[in-house]
Amino acid sequence: MLKNGGVGVVPTDTIYGISASALDKAAAERAYSLKGKAEQKPMIVLISSLKDLDIFNVRLSVIAKKFLKTYWPGRISVILDCPGKKHEYLHRGTKTLAFRVPAYPDLISLLKKTGPLVSTSANPSGKNPAESIAQAKKYFGEEIDFYVDTGDLGSTPSTVVRLYEDGKLEIIRKGSVRIG
Repeated sequence: MLKNGGVGVVPTDTIYGISASALDKAAAERAYSLKGKAEQKPMIVLISSLKDLDIFNVRLSVIAKKFLKTYWPGRISVILDCPGKKHEYLHRGTKTLAFRVPAYPDLISLLKKTGPLVSTSANPSGKNPAESIAQAKKYFGEEIDFYVDTGDLGSTPSTVVRLYEDGKLEIIRKGSVRIG
């Protein structure tokens, strides 16, 4: 379904997420609409490996590669420069995207089949993230194409950091991973 423009609620290594193909503009826009996400706020892009950054023309310094190899796979989403126009529908004019290689083997397997997925917590903006599929269904019902239930995921969202080319690090959101 994800390869054909579907939008689903799937478990990640942190919480349930609304997911759609990051390479399908219409599917990504539908995920934004379902979430009620602020237009200028990009979603996280889940990738299966560091190599997937090539799809987005992300260039990494030696320092950035070392950082990513230390923390990925893991519960840390890293904002990187993504200046091209090709993925503007994802970066929403910010010219940056947050990427994560999740530490969840089933999700990595899925990503290898589908390619990169946009992901955002499974809740309408302003509400608490769904900790179960039952809660996600209360939020979205039939508007979501499919749900993958792996039980309650009462976890913390990923830590989000901005990594600059020179290795400078800025913590944007404290989450599952402590840095420093």
